[in-house]
Amino acid sequence: MSGSSGTSEFPIDIIRPLLLEQFEVLDALLSGIEGDAWFTPTDLPGWTVKDIVAHLIGTESLLVGVAAPHVDIDVHALGHVRNEIGAFNEQWVEHFRGVAGADVLTRYRDIVAQRRESLGAMTQADFDAPADTPIGPATYGRFMRIRVFDCWLHELDIHDALGTVGSEGGPRAELGSAEMFGAVPFVVGKRGKAPEGSRITIELTGPLARTIHLEVAGRARVVPSLSEPATATITMDSGLFVRLAGGRVSGVDKLDEVTLGGDTAVGRRIVENLAFTI
Repeated sequence: MSGSSGTSEFPIDIIRPLLLEQFEVLDALLSGIEGDAWFTPTDLPGWTVKDIVAHLIGTESLLVGVAAPHVDIDVHALGHVRNEIGAFNEQWVEHFRGVAGADVLTRYRDIVAQRRESLGAMTQADFDAPADTPIGPATYGRFMRIRVFDCWLHELDIHDALGTVGSEGGPRAELGSAEMFGAVPFVVGKRGKAPEGSRITIELTGPLARTIHLEVAGRARVVPSLSEPATATITMDSGLFVRLAGGRVSGVDKLDEVTLGGDTAVGRRIVENLAFTI
């Protein structure tokens, strides 16, 4: 059952199939992991490849009404836990800490099967309904786009840890990365502190290539084209942008892979403050 997507901002007929495809892509990736490879450290503090899968299980379990498990440690005391969402994630990671990788994969498949069934019964009205999401009150459809983003980004995390290549571009990447690109004005204005009157162009090459123009007039906003020449330009590969925005790598460490023009102090400040994820 699908219902009509109509003019919804979060159309079920686009988001649902890409989310289900993302689940399957992750399954195929995880199916090739054996033995100690499950314990490979990732760019996420304190998390191995297996821990990422535990986190994915936890979020999808939440969406079918399964409460987070009780664990014997104070997850709030962990250095990388900064908020309640982080604490929730860590409960599931700790819960599966002593479980074999193959068994965690089985649990992942079980919860995905449940999610596939529940998503298949939904309509556009369900996607348009209010929902609590990781970014606050929104709609269920927005939450599902965030799920595409989260799962896709974790696919890249696992590939990066294992030294393999993931889906850097394509429909799932385009849909998921919309969450990142939507945050660019906030990152530029609030975190990067671009001054009033700034005109900034961010040029991305690679699989998610695009040109983003922003002007700061009271607040930073994306514009179709700049009213006057750019005061600062930033050029980098889209893969690096994704990892910077996701907090996987540090802008300070990656400046040699970025080309800055114009006001390089503003450009550098933006690059060093691109991270926006929880």
